[in-house]
Amino acid sequence: MPDRPSDRPTGHPSGRAPGHPSPDAVRAYYAARPSPLVAATGIVLDSAGRVLVLTPSYKAGLELPGGTVEDTETPEEALARELKEELDLSVPVGRLLAVDSRRPGSLGRSLIAHVHLVGPLSPEQAAALSFADGEVAAARWLPPDEACTELPARIAPRLRAGLAALNTGSLAHLVDGVPQPGSPAGLDPARRTALEHTGSFDAASHRAARPKALTAASVLYTDAADAILLVEPAYGGPGRWNLPGGGIDSDTGETPRAAARREVREELGLDLEPGRLLGVNWSHKPGFPARVRFLYDGGVLDSAALARIRLAPFELLRWRAVPAAELRALVKPSLRRQIEACLRARTEGTGPLELHAGRPAGAPRKRKKGGKGKRGGQGNR
Repeated sequence: MPDRPSDRPTGHPSGRAPGHPSPDAVRAYYAARPSPLVAATGIVLDSAGRVLVLTPSYKAGLELPGGTVEDTETPEEALARELKEELDLSVPVGRLLAVDSRRPGSLGRSLIAHVHLVGPLSPEQAAALSFADGEVAAARWLPPDEACTELPARIAPRLRAGLAALNTGSLAHLVDGVPQPGSPAGLDPARRTALEHTGSFDAASHRAARPKALTAASVLYTDAADAILLVEPAYGGPGRWNLPGGGIDSDTGETPRAAARREVREELGLDLEPGRLLGVNWSHKPGFPARVRFLYDGGVLDSAALARIRLAPFELLRWRAVPAAELRALVKPSLRRQIEACLRARTEGTGPLELHAGRPAGAPRKRKKGGKGKRGGQGNR
C-alpha cells in the first residue's frame, strides 16, 4: 500500500474527526513526493514571423527562451520571470501551444515542458532585448524552418509542434517530442491516416486528430445601381474590405443561414432574412485549417434600407457600395472571384455554386503571362 498522510488521531482542538490528517501533515506529505521537473518555454515571434533563438552562456547548443518552474509558480509566471531575467522583456505570456512529457534522462527526473506563444513583438520591443543576467550570450531571429533545423533534437520537435498548433488554433500533445495519437496538432497527416486505417484511434482521439475547418457566412447585397455593399473591419490591415458576415458559432449549434442573419444584424443593424444560397467557397493554405464560406443572396437594398445602416462600434469602420469594376482594387483576389461568381449566379438563376478559392470546382486555373501562377490563399475574409 502506498504511503499516505498519517490517519492517526491528531488531537487537534478544532474537533477534527479521528483519522483525518492535519493540513500541515498533508502539505508535508505532498512536498516530499517525487515529481517531474516542470519547465516553461516561449515561442517568441517578431512581426515578420521569425522565431527568437538563444545561445546560452553556460552550455553548448541553442535554446528557446524559458526555464524551470520554481517554488509555487505557474508555468505562465515562470516564463514571464525568465523572459524578464534573460532578455529584460516584459510582455504577456500567450496561449498554451504544446505540452511535452519527457521520460527521465541524465538527471534522473522526468520533465513536463509547457510551450507558450509570446508576441509577436513589435520592432521596438525586439530591438530593446538585452541580456542583463548574463545567461544569454547571443540571440538571433530565424525563419521557423531554419530555427527547427538549428535547434537540438530534444527542442526542435516542441517548436515544430507548437507552430503547427499556432497555425491551426489548436494544441499539441507530445511525449519525448513525438506527437501522440489523438494530438489535435503536430500529428503528421500520413501517420494519422495510417492510425485511422488500422483502427488505432478511440472515438475521442479520432475526433481530436481529424483536420479542422473554419466556417463563415456572408451576404451579397447590391444597391439600385448594382453596386456591391462592402464593409471595412476595424481589425486587420487598413483598406481591407469584405462582404458583411462572419464566423459561424457552430459550437452553439448555429447554422450558416442563422449566422449570416446574426452577423448582418450585429454589423449593420439590419435584421433581414438572407435569400437563397448562391455558393459555397473552399479555401486552403498548407499548414492552416481549411476555410469554408457560405454566400447568401441579400437582394437589393433601397435607399431607405441603406439609410438605416448603423455600424457596430469597434468592429467596422465604414461601409460603401462599390461597382463591380472597382472590386479588384479593394478586396483580395479570392473574394473578388467569389463575388463575381455569385453575381453571375444571381443574374442567371443558377447555383448554388461549388467554389474553390473563388473558382468553380474543377475549372482550370488561368496562368499568368510569363509565369506559372500562384497558389490560392485562404481568402475567406
